[in-house]
Amino acid sequence: MIVLNHYQVSHKINRLAFDILENSMDNNEIVLIGINNNGYRFAQLLHTALTSHSDKKFYLHRLKLSPSNPLDGDITLDVSTDFLVNKKVIVMDDVANTGRTVFYGFKALMGVLLSELEVAVLVDRKHKKFPVKVDYVGLSLATTIQEHIKAHLSDAANMYVELT
Repeated sequence: MIVLNHYQVSHKINRLAFDILENSMDNNEIVLIGINNNGYRFAQLLHTALTSHSDKKFYLHRLKLSPSNPLDGDITLDVSTDFLVNKKVIVMDDVANTGRTVFYGFKALMGVLLSELEVAVLVDRKHKKFPVKVDYVGLSLATTIQEHIKAHLSDAANMYVELT
């Protein structure tokens, strides 16, 4: 079942861009860090919306880790942590289920003195098992644990979110 169609996904991303801008009045530089492929794609879409509405500097980077076993293998960031010092960072993922992926993604940022750290997701499910507060949410959805949410963001002309 489709829970967000293309128009709704685009609208959510635009609304999130305005929310981020309203909460970032004191920040001239904001770093968006997308987790893995879909989180990075969500960050790209949000980056496009943000740059079209503001002349602030927005940087886009990717964080990679294994969602099924975050401690199995490296957690890598495609930017030097020195670059992140004293910057506002927004960690982004497409869907937040238990909060585990975002929680372990923070490991890559633990040795950096940031000015601010926030989280943005397109869809937030209410099954948190980890202490992760999501600051920017496109859609908050109460589902059963057996149901799955999948965000299809790779094709910009046909984005949608489905519940299976």
